Amino acid sequence: MWYRGAMRPRSTGTVLTFAALAALGCPRPSASEAPARTSPPIAADLVIRDVRLFDGEAVVARTSVAVGDGVIVAVGPDLVVADGATVEDGAGRTLLPGLIDAHTHIQSPDQLRQALVFGVTTELDMFTLPAVTGPLRKAVAGAGGRALADFRSAGVLATAPGGHGTEYGFAIPTLTGPDQAPAFVAARLAEGSDYLKIVLDDGSGFGRPIPTLAVDTVRALIEAAHARGLTTVVHVSSQREATAALEAGADGLAHVFFDGPATDAFVALARDEQVFVADTLAVVLGLCEPGRARGIADDPALKPFLGPADVRALSASWPRALPAAACEAALTTVGALHRAGVPLLASTDAPNPGTVHGASLHDELALLVRAGLPATAALAAATSVPADRFKKLLGDRGRVVAGKRADLLLVRGDPTVDITATRAIEAVWKAGHRVDRDGYRRAVAEEYAALAARRAAPPPPGSESGKIAAFEAGKVAAEFGAGWQPATDALIGGSSTVELGLVKKGARRSKGALRLTGAVAESERPKWAGAMFFPGAAPMQPANLGNFRKLVFAARGDGTGAMTVMVFAEQLGVAPLRKEIAVGREWSEHTVTFAELGLEPFDVLGLFFGATAGGPFALELDDVRLE
Repeated sequence: MWYRGAMRPRSTGTVLTFAALAALGCPRPSASEAPARTSPPIAADLVIRDVRLFDGEAVVARTSVAVGDGVIVAVGPDLVVADGATVEDGAGRTLLPGLIDAHTHIQSPDQLRQALVFGVTTELDMFTLPAVTGPLRKAVAGAGGRALADFRSAGVLATAPGGHGTEYGFAIPTLTGPDQAPAFVAARLAEGSDYLKIVLDDGSGFGRPIPTLAVDTVRALIEAAHARGLTTVVHVSSQREATAALEAGADGLAHVFFDGPATDAFVALARDEQVFVADTLAVVLGLCEPGRARGIADDPALKPFLGPADVRALSASWPRALPAAACEAALTTVGALHRAGVPLLASTDAPNPGTVHGASLHDELALLVRAGLPATAALAAATSVPADRFKKLLGDRGRVVAGKRADLLLVRGDPTVDITATRAIEAVWKAGHRVDRDGYRRAVAEEYAALAARRAAPPPPGSESGKIAAFEAGKVAAEFGAGWQPATDALIGGSSTVELGLVKKGARRSKGALRLTGAVAESERPKWAGAMFFPGAAPMQPANLGNFRKLVFAARGDGTGAMTVMVFAEQLGVAPLRKEIAVGREWSEHTVTFAELGLEPFDVLGLFFGATAGGPFALELDDVRLE
């Protein structure tokens, strides 16, 4: 026998040498026929065979990937895997690392569930309260966490009093000078922030001046964060602010600016400072191209997974549009940054108007390609690049290599050639666990079935004429529904007040009108005071007003303000649709169409009339009707 390495002692018996075998007419074995050493089969739970692979940086035409205990254990063309592993055929498909959205805002587990269904296995939240992130972290770590995308969070952002971030209806800590920076950073770390987001935005990009931090305060925050090991991301909307942020030492920028294309000097600065840019093109383009994201809702690969609320969100527009040149400048800047080697991080800013969690990252990828990135560079911007730039937080993911976390996305076709192929999702795995996309799709179908039932519901009894109230019977009453009630921000802890009364002279010499008097509290929170009409059988019970197209009413005021009309509907969740209407001292008739609000009124909960501007108010309302 032939032994490799040291020879064993020969036995005393007869030994046939190769020469003796040749003499007997037996051919000598060739070297290739010598026994080969074999490795034991790989222990794995899952193997994806014969798949095209984008590993986060490069494309492999054909290979296989084995997963065990939530980790990638091997990558190679001819893996030998132990019996018992689930085998996924990768022929005609492409395997990618799970996608990373580098700029979102997370308020609920449902958003993380939605993100994961669309292949986004990790989100970087850029401003959410600790009261929200705490329960979310527990949910992700808990038994149901397999169905939720992973996330990291900045927690509370750093901003000036009255600056961006203070307008959302809840109080947050703010800064007025650089001496406060160390304490601010320490407080965020104590709350669990994973990195620091800083606002340097005076509103000039949107033509509405707002307070912002001084540059020396921004610099102090960056220095304090770096001293504590935190990455810093600075929110900007202009090239001037972006330049100041980089000169102050920021690690990255949140948003590409849109006040003009980047100068050569800025691109060079960004390259030399080795910063990253989370461009958020998915939301920026919505500022110039209202309704453009509706194409995502209509995409046949994505549509079965988008519920009615998602379609409304994707169809939503910003209240103020920017000229097309602004977005062209943003696209030009992104292309220039890429060519200079500045790392770009795919990011959506979901759930701002025109975006939703998960699906909008596929829109973002297409926009990166539109800006001039090759498809492979766009894919890297959603995988390996954010993992590298947030290495302490995401170093275990973003690539398909042995030892990395098995966050994986399998799609039909080849997104390295056609970036829209990322939407043709075949399967998603989070830490090796396959996501139940079929169950999610069925739940969406059930939402549409319930929607169809609400659309088919009969109108409220007594609503046939459309008349709601003329206030001529000497009492605050309605022709149908649950009637009128005072409505204020006390519902969310506010202190605004209102009183409802009647006056004897209404519009067009009618015999009565509703009078609303009170005061709206000065507050950064949403605030309101007025009267709410409930069209359903009980307050906040949905009513089908689909037979009507518009709300008509007469109003007047004390000449100092406006009347706000808000429509609450079950389909909207907690946020109403609203319209501000200027009212003078004389009676005038006003019309609000449901179409202009973007509402199909089949599940209306309430119609609000009142004031939302801070200070005292006096308003009168008459002849309220639906037509």
